[in-house]
Amino acid sequence: MFSRRELPADLEAVRSTHAPDTPVLDAESDFETIPPAAAEDLGLFVDRLEPATYPAEWLPTDAPAVLERYCGSTFTVGAPGDGTVVWTAQTDPPTVICKRRAETTPDEFLSFLIAGAFVEIGADVPEHFLPFFGDRYRDLDAAIRGPDVPGDLTPVDVYQVANALFDAWIGLRTRETFADWAGDHDRLHDAWVDAGERLTDRLEALPSRMARGEMTFPDATEYACSAVRHDLDLPTPFSALDTAAYADHGADYAVRWAEKTFAALETS
Repeated sequence: MFSRRELPADLEAVRSTHAPDTPVLDAESDFETIPPAAAEDLGLFVDRLEPATYPAEWLPTDAPAVLERYCGSTFTVGAPGDGTVVWTAQTDPPTVICKRRAETTPDEFLSFLIAGAFVEIGADVPEHFLPFFGDRYRDLDAAIRGPDVPGDLTPVDVYQVANALFDAWIGLRTRETFADWAGDHDRLHDAWVDAGERLTDRLEALPSRMARGEMTFPDATEYACSAVRHDLDLPTPFSALDTAAYADHGADYAVRWAEKTFAALETS
């Protein structure tokens, strides 16, 4: 299912700085979660596998099945919402995997995604939002779907919001590195800038689209949070996520943001 990908010199340099020895693999197929038997094939490219498990008590009783599987003992790599390039620290050394859709991804942007994975590995951040939130995931669910919260959001909506909030936190911890590539790794820096510029127009239209009901709150959260790694100006209420306080306090801050944001929706 996997084959080793050769890297250009600038990606080799970023890997050397942030994630030495990390293999970059191409997958034969697209996937959300790699089937366990196929995931074990990663052992051919690394020194050892280190499957992670998490307490079931972290999850609400009606959490999506993918989170229940991720908590359990089954070797689980990848999850819905991960994008074209994923990485896992459940191998030693960590592994970066390019899904099959990478074949049609522009080279510069794909290189940025791979480089971004190296930076995340080097920053020692979790590979998924579940260990980021930990036992506070139930609090996030309550903030978004509590009895006094308007609307009819689902456990899948909570998953989407959680993944977006985690993406924003990752962006806060990595974007300075991307900005510093100017002059050293210009191809990668330009790809980071270009990806941000492609978000700008739709980001500015976000409040009006939400007001007209053209975009759900989870979709808007996902879009706004994706802009954090590109250091773009966010509209209210998402601008409160672009702060040093969020970078420092992580899940506690994210849950408090959700509580205040959905309470405001209730009274509006």
